[in-house]
Amino acid sequence: MAIAKTYTVQPHILSGTVVCIEADLSRGLHSFSIVGLAGKAIEEARDRVSSAIKHTDYDSPKSQNQKITISLSPADLKKEGPLFDLPIALAYLIATEEISPVTDTIFVGELGLDGSLRPIKGVLNIVLVAKLNGYKKVIVPKANAEEAGLVEGIDIYGATSLREVILHCEINHPNHQLLLIQKTTEIAPAWGQSKVVLEDIKGQESAKRALIIAAAGRHNVILVGPPGTGKTMLARAFQGLLPPLSRSDALAVTAIHSTNGNLETISSIPPFRSPHHTASYTALVGGGSQPKPGEVTLAHKGVLFMDEFPEFERRSLDALRQPLEDRVVSISRIQGTAVFPADFILVAAMNPYRGVEDGTTNLARAMKETYKEKISGPILDRIDLWIEVLHIPHETLANLVRPEGETERARTEITKARSIQVARLVDRGIFTNAEMTSRDIDHYLIINDEVKDLLKLSATKLNLSPRSYHRLLKVSRTIADLDEATEIEAKHVLEALSYRIPN
Repeated sequence: MAIAKTYTVQPHILSGTVVCIEADLSRGLHSFSIVGLAGKAIEEARDRVSSAIKHTDYDSPKSQNQKITISLSPADLKKEGPLFDLPIALAYLIATEEISPVTDTIFVGELGLDGSLRPIKGVLNIVLVAKLNGYKKVIVPKANAEEAGLVEGIDIYGATSLREVILHCEINHPNHQLLLIQKTTEIAPAWGQSKVVLEDIKGQESAKRALIIAAAGRHNVILVGPPGTGKTMLARAFQGLLPPLSRSDALAVTAIHSTNGNLETISSIPPFRSPHHTASYTALVGGGSQPKPGEVTLAHKGVLFMDEFPEFERRSLDALRQPLEDRVVSISRIQGTAVFPADFILVAAMNPYRGVEDGTTNLARAMKETYKEKISGPILDRIDLWIEVLHIPHETLANLVRPEGETERARTEITKARSIQVARLVDRGIFTNAEMTSRDIDHYLIINDEVKDLLKLSATKLNLSPRSYHRLLKVSRTIADLDEATEIEAKHVLEALSYRIPN
């Protein structure tokens, strides 16, 4: 008897591996073994598959006096999850010659005991890998069909049961019926909607201006001030200032969250992650014996808001160096190294003093004295904008009027600035000023002699590191883009300097 084969994909973050499921039947006492580094969920598939086949009106594998061997290849790849149920069931039925062999199709899905198909994680990655490897069709659970339909150029079929899959594949079956091809799923551009918008925050005009700059150029920011001044409100409002993701970025974000099992809806809204300061190092950065992504990866193309910034573990904060600089995080284990994307905007908030009642005026010095063992210099050096959020006198606050339309005006400014950046940088494959390297700065930024002299003087007076100097230029360029200016002017540099961490 020939060995039966079906194919599926083991998904990873933004990637995956095609897995061949081989089924072999031989005479002997009944046994059902699955080999090939199968996880616990796959080992348990024997019972689900047997029951599903029985309730689909075929003889259950458990009723046959034969030795069943299911091999998952490549054998040295760790396989996890219930997505192997459907291809294992089909491989067995092909081996028993109940149905005909199927080629050029990827099968994924968890089986219920009654033969129904249940949704799984990581469908988008599975379909992308299937297309990349030349497969023409993918059959997924009906509940995953919309997500799978994000990929163009490959036929997606959504099924509700093992029976439907068999009737679709078995041409000679008297009840043969093709499944409907899933339409391409569109992603409508949408701005993030937060419970807090700029209009809700009275005063703090300089902080709002800084957030607009950060959103326009995707710069990292830190909000510093006493409790109750609106730092968290500003961070929440920042979520609504980020432009909708491009289709490619939205697909990358969807793939990450789908594989991680926390995909709620398919949208172009940048993610906003807000881990508590008690979150562990692994939860923040990622890790485990089989490396899994942490919050820095789940915030990819969005915002990582870290309230009470210095209260996080020191090693967790230091681990932010790589993602803030390289926009990826690398996790090394004995089994190998996993590299996860981590291109996010860091929004940190902290209050290094009790408030105005203690007479603190130099916030930077108070921060360094209070948290000198918590936050390292290299982390602060990677912050682009230092925003002081101070108390507003009560009489002033009471007289302020809600500024209607402030969020929409800010979104318009940010959209224009982003368009200018794309036009300037698109040939380099980057789209915002924060992504520029030193080579890009030398090539794309036009700096006249007056600005050069100001930059030299500032770098000398403030003792700026080369990294800080380049970040100053990037912020200055973003401010110029908001002004729709061709060149960086002195006023742009001076405003950027006002957001530097004071000495």
